[in-house]
Amino acid sequence: MLFSELAIYFQRLEKTPSRNAMTEILAELFAEASSSEIGPLCYLLQGRVAPLYEPIEFGMADKFIIRAIVQATGSEERGVVATFKRHGDLGAAGEEIKTKHTQKTFKKKTILEVFKSLQQLAITSGTGSQEKKITLLSDLITELDSLSVRYLLRIPLDKLRLGFSDMTMLDGLSWMLHGDKTYRDRLEAAYDVRPDFSYIATQVKKLGIEGITHVRPVVGAPILAALCQRLPNADEMIKKMGEVAVEPKYDGVRTQIHFKKKNHWIQSYSRNLENTTAMYPELAHIADQINADEVILDSEAVGYDKKHDRLIPFQETVTRKRKHDVDLTSRSIPLRFYVFDILNKNGEDLMGIPLSKRRAILESTIKKGSPLFVSPEIVTNKASVLRAYHDEQIKKGLEGVVIKKWESIYEPGRRGYNWVKFKEEGKVGKLSDTVDCVVMGYYKGEGKRTSFGIGAFLVGIKKGEKYVSITKIGTGVSDAQWKELKKILSSHANVTMPKQYAEIDKTLIPDVWVDPEMVVEIGADDITKSPIHGADYALRFPRLIRIRNDKSAEQITTTRELETMYKNQESIKK
Repeated sequence: MLFSELAIYFQRLEKTPSRNAMTEILAELFAEASSSEIGPLCYLLQGRVAPLYEPIEFGMADKFIIRAIVQATGSEERGVVATFKRHGDLGAAGEEIKTKHTQKTFKKKTILEVFKSLQQLAITSGTGSQEKKITLLSDLITELDSLSVRYLLRIPLDKLRLGFSDMTMLDGLSWMLHGDKTYRDRLEAAYDVRPDFSYIATQVKKLGIEGITHVRPVVGAPILAALCQRLPNADEMIKKMGEVAVEPKYDGVRTQIHFKKKNHWIQSYSRNLENTTAMYPELAHIADQINADEVILDSEAVGYDKKHDRLIPFQETVTRKRKHDVDLTSRSIPLRFYVFDILNKNGEDLMGIPLSKRRAILESTIKKGSPLFVSPEIVTNKASVLRAYHDEQIKKGLEGVVIKKWESIYEPGRRGYNWVKFKEEGKVGKLSDTVDCVVMGYYKGEGKRTSFGIGAFLVGIKKGEKYVSITKIGTGVSDAQWKELKKILSSHANVTMPKQYAEIDKTLIPDVWVDPEMVVEIGADDITKSPIHGADYALRFPRLIRIRNDKSAEQITTTRELETMYKNQESIKK
């Protein structure tokens, strides 16, 4: 398949607002691709050249893309900049300039040829790498037609903006196989274990739906993290779940650890599949603590204050995200990894066996020492015991507890009632839990905030495949946070409302739309019904708790969860 043909599919997808129509277009595209093309094709649809968990990034800012356009077309830089400002999109600017300034015949570059060039672009590093990257991209611009250039340029900028989710791609694979969504659940279950679209799609293309029956956990490919549901109190938890394991809920960073004894190979991943190995130099020393040739462990990374013998809050722990400060921070804020589950040991898939057995395997696998600690737990079927243990963790300064069915399997990426979080007993005047939201847009500041360029922002939650508004936040944010928000949100700005968003009430339309990338944790006093927000509810006295760099937009609160929170709140008031 030619890249120019793929560009036409990209254009069709970009212009299509209907998720069902996008699913059918993707199915058509998947059907047309060969078994050798469909893997790279899936990465390109995601705007990447590798799985999400591989730390391969293009590292090209706007100014370098502009230089590549200038070099390829012979245009003046100021003209390219002016066109970019007019469009607000370098892809559209490149398309226009390519049309005006270059020949009308082009090389017939295949998808695989363009993909390999983009791979080379991404992995080029070292002295003079930026100039090499500009030349590589310039050569592609020269060789491709103008429509292809539009989408080509958006890929290294991470702004492909086709407007569909990973789940839509899974639906597309099912539609290719069966003409409907019959296989969606099976495909999703396989993707949760091996979140690599190239691998899943290639297996399906070659072998049909049977191609995914052998998908198993593999050291080096992260598994989507199991997630917690909400229940209002200890009595409901025991009633619904029966005998449970109760573990402390740490205010840390969810970390999946992959280890091979051979060559002391270690990698770690966040809940949104980011490779975080560079953040955690402590993990280089875990070999002596692991009684296995290879394992996959689920854990929470928590900062530890040696001087005062206490665990420190999330916000201090995540300073590790500033990669240039890692060595310094690792000395001032050493980490403990509280391991609470084992998913694979010596090649054996453990996710389908009961927690009670996994726990025994975990305890025999991790030796006492540091930085790995087996998370403590109790097992009970009594609400009074659960509540007492919860209160004990709150007094220690922790968030509360996580409750797990003692005989449950590990369900990656699911929000069933095998795991439930329990932070605080509900109190009138304060939500017992926070809400994870995606920032949808922001409003330009007034008064003092004019210097920040932002004075409030609109957030939303998930409703099906769409994002719907829930509250506008303009207070409770420090000057430093406003500056950080503006910096991050500017990189995700969009000239039009992203089509992943449901219709927004005209009174809420922001000055600047942003793509659904930044996740924020929001606290509030309570939830109220709302006639203007798409969630049908609003948050009363909302406040920013923190930016959640460790979560993706796919993992935010859903309208169903919010409705449960509202019902729990109302029952407490009665």
